[in-house]
Order: sequence, then C-alpha cells, then structure tokens
Amino acid sequence: MKQMSLVHKLTALSLLVLLAATGCSRTAAADGEDLMKEISPEKVEVLDAYNEESLLSAADFSVELFKANSGNENTLISPLSVLSSLGMTANGAEENTLMQMEEVFGLSRNELNMLLELYIRSLPRKDNLKVSMANSIWFREGERLNVRREFLQTNANYYDAGIYRAAFDEKTLKSINTWVEKETDGMIKDILDKIPEEAMMYLINALSFDAKWETIYKENEISEDQFTAEDGSMQTVDMMFSTESLYVRDDQAKGVIKNYSGGKYAFMALLPDENISVQEYITSLTGEKLHTLIKEAENTPVFTMIPKFESSYSVEMSEILKGMGMTDAFDEKKADFNGLGTSPEGNLYISRVIHKTKIAVDEKGTKAGAATVVEVVTESAAPVETKEVLLNRPFVYMIIDKETSLPLFMGTLRSVE
Repeated sequence: MKQMSLVHKLTALSLLVLLAATGCSRTAAADGEDLMKEISPEKVEVLDAYNEESLLSAADFSVELFKANSGNENTLISPLSVLSSLGMTANGAEENTLMQMEEVFGLSRNELNMLLELYIRSLPRKDNLKVSMANSIWFREGERLNVRREFLQTNANYYDAGIYRAAFDEKTLKSINTWVEKETDGMIKDILDKIPEEAMMYLINALSFDAKWETIYKENEISEDQFTAEDGSMQTVDMMFSTESLYVRDDQAKGVIKNYSGGKYAFMALLPDENISVQEYITSLTGEKLHTLIKEAENTPVFTMIPKFESSYSVEMSEILKGMGMTDAFDEKKADFNGLGTSPEGNLYISRVIHKTKIAVDEKGTKAGAATVVEVVTESAAPVETKEVLLNRPFVYMIIDKETSLPLFMGTLRSVE
C-alpha cells in the first residue's frame, strides 16, 4: 500500500445508475443536449432544520450497509452517497418496489428527498473546506425509452439534477466521463469504459469533499512505528502523533474524533478493545449507537497516533441490497420503475450495483474517492486524565458530519500493506 503526501481532498462519486433494455439497438451521433432549459427546479416542500428521527434512520441505513460490506479485508464505503443515488432512483419506483426501498432506507421517499435537499443546500464552501454534491440524469434519445417528466422534475427539484438527452454513442461516453471527472475534481476518471447497446439511462451523483486538518501535523510529529495487522504481522508505517480533544468510548471500543478545518467535519477512529475483533465490533454497531457516540464525545485531552494510509475497495452490492430487503427492484418480473419511464422492450429492473472507493490519509488531511454503478436492464472541563488512542492495530474509521452525525465514509483498516 502506497503512502501519499500533501493529501487533503476527499472526493466520492456516489452513484452511477445505468438503466438499460435488452435487445438490439442502434447508436446515433449526437452529444448530450442540455434539457435544463425545459426542466428547471420548482418550489417544493423543504426542511428548515434536520429532523432527528430522519437522521437516525439515515444512520441506521449507513451502519447496516457498512455491516453488510465488512469482511476480512480493508473495506471502505460511502453510505451517504449510496443513499443519495438510491434516493434519486426511488423517485421512479412504484408499488411494492418503492415500499421495499423505503423500508431499507428507513425513510419515506419524500422524507429522504427533503433530507438530502437540505443536506445539499447546507454544504459549506470555504478555503480549507469545500464539500459539494452534483447530480445529473442522462437518457437515450429516440423511442426506446419514454421518460416520465414528473420523474425528471422531482429529481431537479430535490437533487438539483442536470438533465441531458443524448445519443449514447462515443461522444456521450466522453461527455459523461468528462462530467464525472470535473465534478469529482479529477479524482474519478473514465468511470465508464463503454455504453452498452441496451443502456437507456444514467443517473449520476458526485460527492466531493476537500479539506485540511484543523491542525496540520508538523514534521516532528511524524515518525516510523509499527502497525500490527489482523494476521499478526508487523508492518512499518509513518505514524502521526498529536493530542486531540474529543474522546469517544463505548462498552467495546475507544476512539478519537479529529476535526477538519472549521470543525463541522471530522475523522473518527474507533479502536476495539484488545479482546474484541474489528468484525465483532462492527456487528455490535447500530445507527443509534453511532449517533450517540458522536453527540456525546467527551471533551478531554487524547494523545493520538494515526497511521498514514491508503486503501481501496470494490464490491458488487446487488446481493447485499437484496439481503437488506430490497428484492423486487432486482427482479425482472416484479420490479416496478414505471414512475421513471417505460420501454417497449420490456420491464426495467436493477441488474447490478457496483461500488468502488479509495482513501488516503496523511499529515495535510484526507483524500478519497468512491464510485457506484447501478445497472438497470429490461427483463431478459475540570483537570482530567489524558486519554490515549494508539491506532497501531486494526480499527474502524469514518469521515463524519458532526452536525448531522452522519458518516460520509465508513471503513476498516486491518492492514497498512
């Protein structure tokens, strides 16, 4: 595993939704036509403040998705980005398909739309902290897909989605890849290697986070030390030493919260007790437990050692989401995405959900990227003791929004090589 320097950008391509129809198709020669002049965001019901119950439901979804992805290797997912993109997709779901998606979210479609609309609207843009979400919908021109205007309008209203009609040829492929690269600040390149013959629509959500630590490490605060991997091997790594001020503790782990510039976002690491494995600890996590840990962090000195590390991860999530209860969306007979549109070639259903991520942590801050592809086809204060959190063995880590207690990223570090 490589170590990276001067790192301070966190970028997540949260979800790329591919809607497709099986059968023969043509390719046309046209670039993306911007339809935003036809479909502009309308005034809709929005939230003025976060609803605590909705935030807890979103935290539950995040933890359950994280649990379902944990295994014997370094893992990293972006629950917020997956939730955002599935939320866009849900605006085209109906009947039992929608009901199952809402059950997995823990939120109604409308509640999720409003929660994410407020989140997007509240994102900060400062010199040392820039967070942004960008959404776009691309659909094939011609008669092979009839898109519901209401579906496009809803996603424009709540997700501020750009809407493009395109030929789905090589020029479209280049346009989509260029859009993704631009919106992820160059982190995600060539997200698509081709546009399949059966492709009907892409819904793309990009999440970009660019931040420095609130206090950047000095040269004398970095030195080589040992990290004990999960298999017991000793690995030499550059460790970053500091004293932080937010300590977290539950019945199975202790941890630290280290702020990024401005204090709204932070890196949280949770180190299971010596007799508790990372997997055992993950199993014990709940959304409410995570929410409470963040909200009730103790303000006390914490001597901290964090390794510089880089980790990448990829997974196909369809079986995971089915296991969470979202089954009909993946069933060619039962899926109901009629609210999205229809195809004369058959019923639309989700075929694959591919999620890829990467993260690097060093003395300047954090840089990470995530890409998820959902493919839809037609059938076929007093003086206190200083705490200590030494991350020299496997641990769980997150990048959190302290205001909402929601994780943008959740991962495990079991090995630094």
